[in-house]
Amino acid sequence: MKDDLRNLLAAAVADLAAQGLTIKVDPEAIGIERARARQHGDFASNIAMVLAKGVGEQPRTLAEKIVAALPASDQLQHVTVAGPGFINFKLAPGAFQAMIPTVLAQGAKFGNSAIGAGSRVILEYVSANPTGPLHVGHGRGAAYGDAIARILTASGFDVHREYYVNDAGRQMDILAMSVWLRYLELCGEEFDFPSNAYQGDYIYDIAATAHRENDARLARSAEEVFVGLPSDVAENHLADPEAHLDGLIARARKLLGDADYRKVHGYALEALVADIRNDLREFGVEYDAWFSEQSLTGSGEVAKAVELLGEHGHLYTKDDATWFRSTDFGDEKDRVLVRANGSPTYFASDIAYHLDKLERGFDRLVDIWGADHHGYVPRVRASLQAMGKDPAALEVLLVQFAILYRGKEKVSMSTRGGDFVTLRELREEVGNDAARFFYVIRKCEQHMDFDLELAKSQTADNPVYYIQYAHARVCSVFRQLQERGMSTREVPDVDELGLLTEDHEIELLNTLSRFPEVVEMAARNHEPHQVAYYLQELANDFHTYYNAHQFLVSEDAIRHARMGLIAAVRQVIANGLGLLGVSAPETM
Repeated sequence: MKDDLRNLLAAAVADLAAQGLTIKVDPEAIGIERARARQHGDFASNIAMVLAKGVGEQPRTLAEKIVAALPASDQLQHVTVAGPGFINFKLAPGAFQAMIPTVLAQGAKFGNSAIGAGSRVILEYVSANPTGPLHVGHGRGAAYGDAIARILTASGFDVHREYYVNDAGRQMDILAMSVWLRYLELCGEEFDFPSNAYQGDYIYDIAATAHRENDARLARSAEEVFVGLPSDVAENHLADPEAHLDGLIARARKLLGDADYRKVHGYALEALVADIRNDLREFGVEYDAWFSEQSLTGSGEVAKAVELLGEHGHLYTKDDATWFRSTDFGDEKDRVLVRANGSPTYFASDIAYHLDKLERGFDRLVDIWGADHHGYVPRVRASLQAMGKDPAALEVLLVQFAILYRGKEKVSMSTRGGDFVTLRELREEVGNDAARFFYVIRKCEQHMDFDLELAKSQTADNPVYYIQYAHARVCSVFRQLQERGMSTREVPDVDELGLLTEDHEIELLNTLSRFPEVVEMAARNHEPHQVAYYLQELANDFHTYYNAHQFLVSEDAIRHARMGLIAAVRQVIANGLGLLGVSAPETM
């Protein structure tokens, strides 16, 4: 509808220009907005106020000329000029009624657009360290990222979904060491398990696999492992649990040797990546690629990125480490890229990863990170700028973790401690649909408290249930139609659609017409909650209509029109839920 109005305004401006008025406008630049108050019309444009200065006329005077030059259109009921020069459009009922054939003809593609124009976007989300099962905090990033991917794809973007596997670095070493220690326990060794190692039952499971496949071949005595290490005892004021872990990692590397240490490391990595992959797949989240951090070092990409920064003069050496002068680009302090021992930092790998994304030909890099990474954004952008790349190509969306409550008690999210609620447990309790919808119903940067009881309830207070019930209700009406031996048209004809004049029908038609605009706005702003809110409004309009009118009436024309209207409602609900990765059940 907005495009049709833009074309009418562009035609009016072209007509005025042909009459000698110095005026020109790009149709795409014409602003059209929904009217805030229905009594003013359905849509409004400020085109006259934008063009008036260049034309040398008062905005209201120009607006009146534009209205007078508008081509005739059966979509318009009337057009008025208001205030300082706003042009208000009141659409004819037929313009809204014509939405029904459009929706039914386009089906699952209704709401799609080409605003992305094939722009290549790489969307990276979740990317949790493979050091434990996904918890409910990760679930929000998964649901949000997948919804954004679906919405961008529907809007004409060429979307590549990627999971960055953080399979290198200290956390993975702590994980491997934790598995090895549990393996040693299975071999009969006795010792106090480190307080800061990973504690979850999944560590035992991985250790059991290692023991089953290697028996005691990888075992060493507890005395060999722990002798001479810094204390891990909390009561000792000299205790340093992190230094204790680092000592254990170094000891494991030494006692096992590189090959066997990598084997233990591999047991942990393969088990947890497989678990994460399966968990996400069951949650309806699929990726085009799983990118290994280790591959960046092995392929020389990290060295290449560091070298490129050096070529641009942004590196220096201090304390035998290589530093990136990121303060030159607005960062709060300079950053180490290569440690004194020659090993690259996580930040160096991240720079290489983003350079690799650009070199793969993506136009936009969209990273979805947890809100605790907010301080990381400026330094990544700084690195792109320092390498001569456009930092504006990177967009980082920060997602607040969901806070899960059981009653009034907040649940712990400690991954090393092992005391956390997994995404799998949440899905089993409330179901995929409720979990996904609740995760995206708030802006990503807003904190959210996940109400388990509400998510499980089958009441109008539960938004996903309320929306799905609307879809199921329409399906029920069509089943009743068949059971009663009644018929309806696949698409009502124009005269039949003209009978949709009840207030509830007009409201429902108006809401239906907004769906493409909502999807476009959600795509441009990366806001799937816009779709969620819209679906709640559409479901409310439908339920109100359902409670006020009969659909299976004896008058054929009215029955055909109303069945066509609710069929369009069913299609749009299914399309909207699909963009959020939520099912549209036919029975409930």
